Amino acid sequence: MKKLDYNFYNRPDVVKIARELLGKVLVTDWEDGLTSGRIVETEAYKGVTDRASHAYNGRRTTRTEVMFNDAGSGYVYLCYGIHHLFNVVTNIKNTPHAILIRAIEPLQGINIMLQRTGKQKADRTLTSGPGNVSKALGILTRHSGISLMDNMVFIADDGFVLQQKDIMATPRIGVDYAGEDALLPYRFFIRNNIYVSGRRH
Repeated sequence: MKKLDYNFYNRPDVVKIARELLGKVLVTDWEDGLTSGRIVETEAYKGVTDRASHAYNGRRTTRTEVMFNDAGSGYVYLCYGIHHLFNVVTNIKNTPHAILIRAIEPLQGINIMLQRTGKQKADRTLTSGPGNVSKALGILTRHSGISLMDNMVFIADDGFVLQQKDIMATPRIGVDYAGEDALLPYRFFIRNNIYVSGRRH
């Protein structure tokens, strides 16, 4: 399993990167153990020009400042005051592109994931949806800004090959406020994977 390097993230096309993250393995290694899952659903957010992005129109706050960091940083924010959502920062510094990891297929440390989530069994709800992904992997807002070049959180290529016909693209979920940008086909998922959240067409 080879960790994705800085050059993977430091590219201008966030939509392409979001697509290429499908099939890669997201790994966390905290004190309570190592957990990992294959990325099966992503959403791209195109920074200052994207009305669905937290950084639309160059908006910079204490929370969103991480999006302006160098490529390969983790951006974690709280949604509805409950869910910790994990995003991957891409492109050059001060270009706030980011990719939300919406779902993973559990691979390692499933017992640890069950403990973290309080679930009794490893059904699809364990890691379906971005809030569940972070909970299962132990990712919290305090980890926002963490480097994916380190060993605590990183994404790796384990040689899994995804057929192009199995990559689906749709508009993003829950961004109706973004006007025309809500219709952009910036959500990607693996066809017929049970962990994919929301609509599958």
